[in-house]
Amino acid sequence: MYPMRRSDREQGEEFALSLIDHCSHGVMSIHTSEAFPYCLPLSFVRNGNCLYFHCAKAGGRKLDLLHANPNVCITFVGGDEPEFVAPNTYTTYFQSAIVTGTAVEVTDQAEMIEALRLLCEKLMPEHMSGFSHAIQSTLAATSVWRVDIAEARGKQKKRPVNC
Repeated sequence: MYPMRRSDREQGEEFALSLIDHCSHGVMSIHTSEAFPYCLPLSFVRNGNCLYFHCAKAGGRKLDLLHANPNVCITFVGGDEPEFVAPNTYTTYFQSAIVTGTAVEVTDQAEMIEALRLLCEKLMPEHMSGFSHAIQSTLAATSVWRVDIAEARGKQKKRPVNC
């Protein structure tokens, strides 16, 4: 683990996992053979020490890269509040979590359906009545991936409490 420069802002794994549970999306970075990583926003849901996301089975750059190197890094940001503090300070109060792990394509249909159910419950709990129909009509074209978390770290800059 690389030491965090601002250790006073470091938050533990429990903080990081809680933040992930409250974020609608994260940005996943994937290795490439080029000079730059490939980064893309995705909707994630956590179940224990795993994150799940879905995409089209049709493939594309993301899946090609994950098959070549499944090691990923995912960033989540919550509570981002920029502020000007007179007379001359600009700052941001924030919460963030960074996860490293290994992406694995889920092939077990029961695990796929459970991951998609958890994702829908997280993002659209008021529309779960249509879940069974959606699964029947889209599961064959859907790829579900699990990221087995190797490390989850959080960071937070809290707004000071004024007395």
